[in-house]
Amino acid sequence: MEEDIKTKIKNYKTAPFDSPFPNQKQSRNCWQNYLDFHLCKKAVTTKEGDVSVCECYWRVCKSLCPMSWVTAWDQRRAEGMFPGKV
Repeated sequence: MEEDIKTKIKNYKTAPFDSPFPNQKQSRNCWQNYLDFHLCKKAVTTKEGDVSVCECYWRVCKSLCPMSWVTAWDQRRAEGMFPGKV
C-alpha cells in the first residue's frame, strides 16, 4: 500500500479532479490543500510517522497555488497570524 502511494506521488504531474471543486475557481482548492498538507504533517509528526504521506497535498498545492500566496501564508504562520486552523 505504501509503495503504491509513493509510486503515485512519483508519477504525479498536476492536480487531479477533485469532486468538491468541480466548476469553481481553484483558489479554494488551493487553500484547502495548503491546510490539509499542514494538518497532515502535524498529525503524522505527532505520531512520529513518515511525513512523505502528506506530500500529495503539497504537490496539489504547489500545482494550483501561486507561490507568492504560499510564501505569504508561511510568513503569517510563522508570525502566529495565520487565519486557518493548522
